[in-house]
Amino acid sequence: MDTRTLENWIFSFNYKSLIIIAAVVIGMLLLRWIILTILKKLPKHHAVLRSIVNWFTFYGTLVFLLLYFSKAKWMFAMIFRFGKVDVTLFLIIVAVLIITLASRLSKISTNVLLPGIYNRYHLDKGTRYTFDRVVHYSIMIIAIIVSLTTVGINLSALTVFAGMISVGIGFGLQNITSNFISGVIILFERPIKVGDRVLIDNIIGDVEKINMRATVIKTGTNEHIIVPNSYFLGEKVVNRSFSDPQIRLTIPFNVAYGTDVEKLRDMLMEIAREESFVSPAVLLDPEPSVSFVGFGDFCLNFELSIMISDYNQLGTIKSNINFRINKLFMERKIEFPYPQRNLHIKSIDREIENNHVF
Repeated sequence: MDTRTLENWIFSFNYKSLIIIAAVVIGMLLLRWIILTILKKLPKHHAVLRSIVNWFTFYGTLVFLLLYFSKAKWMFAMIFRFGKVDVTLFLIIVAVLIITLASRLSKISTNVLLPGIYNRYHLDKGTRYTFDRVVHYSIMIIAIIVSLTTVGINLSALTVFAGMISVGIGFGLQNITSNFISGVIILFERPIKVGDRVLIDNIIGDVEKINMRATVIKTGTNEHIIVPNSYFLGEKVVNRSFSDPQIRLTIPFNVAYGTDVEKLRDMLMEIAREESFVSPAVLLDPEPSVSFVGFGDFCLNFELSIMISDYNQLGTIKSNINFRINKLFMERKIEFPYPQRNLHIKSIDREIENNHVF
């Protein structure tokens, strides 16, 4: 930027206009505050109305500046030169209007227009997120191109920046580029998608966001893990809901030797059926099963297997069934085994025996 050019623009600025601009901004902010105070009486629609008021305040101020100062010299005076283009305040405001309007259009499309289409075709959460990202990036790229063209910047001049970026990639942006491309592949190939439950380094979490560089995973303890996108394409990742949201819950437990295993199986099947009435996610088709795993050193080993339709309820259902098993064992006096060791003494010193140590 030429310092002298900027100084000339500052000196050409009419400072009386600055008072008018300040008055308009203060007036718009005061009007916004009054309207929002009144809208507090409508809590049901407060969020939507607040967004509309903010939209009106911002764009109303910019449009007023463009119309009121449409003949002001400082509005069209050159601030700096980009290539062969003289950039003025008027062009900057127009570019900002185009980009911000595009951002608003993107939010309206993803929050208002597209959900109706998603519901009509019963698209899952991951597919919806992919379409939302594609629509958002497409609208913003078009807006940036239109704003640059409106300002008068020749897009061919951006080849210089493309060359600079390519040099930057060669010197240390390989990781960022790899993650960005991996993010695009993930959105379209969908090895994981928003809402999936994944297992990474023995940590279970749900995919919450797939950003341009990294994916955000929320764990059951409400912690967020930021994972680079390239990790999902280069490492082994367990996706528990890749093609089917159903998951098998297996609960191991032990009983003492001498327990009637036939009655035990019937009781555990009844526990699974009772839990299905409380938790609709518990499926009776396929039917729950009780497996006699084997004989332990001091116990009989069993496993109760149940299919669950919603993996998000895995922990809750497992806890409920454990409570039921514990209650049932106490009521039926079924013994929980514990490790036992027998000590056999083959010989003992006579002197110790005479002293009545034992």
